[in-house]
Amino acid sequence: MKEKMIVLAILSVLFLMIGIAFASQNNGSEKIDLDGGSKGAIDFPHHLHQTVLGDCNACHDVFPKQTGIIKSLKEQNKLEKKQVMNKTCIKCHRDMAKAGDKSGPTGCSKCHTK
Repeated sequence: MKEKMIVLAILSVLFLMIGIAFASQNNGSEKIDLDGGSKGAIDFPHHLHQTVLGDCNACHDVFPKQTGIIKSLKEQNKLEKKQVMNKTCIKCHRDMAKAGDKSGPTGCSKCHTK
């Protein structure tokens, strides 16, 4: 009986530690202010995109998790001016809409604010 209690206590601590590890994962900010160039900043709902996409690599394969990465990649000529918008964001939104799913905006003024 005493051995079962010890095993139960060890398992409880183990599960608690696993729970804490998952809870403490850094999933980034709820919203991120992105540099939208001359059209104005973008108030990007980061957690909403995480929930909808379920896969961080959908975006982070193209954009590493680093503050200011889009502007930096443009300055390094590793990212074309409208590549983010046309080949990533708007393309994804349009593909979702075509599939009959709720999607984000496909026009400039819906995301960019001056």
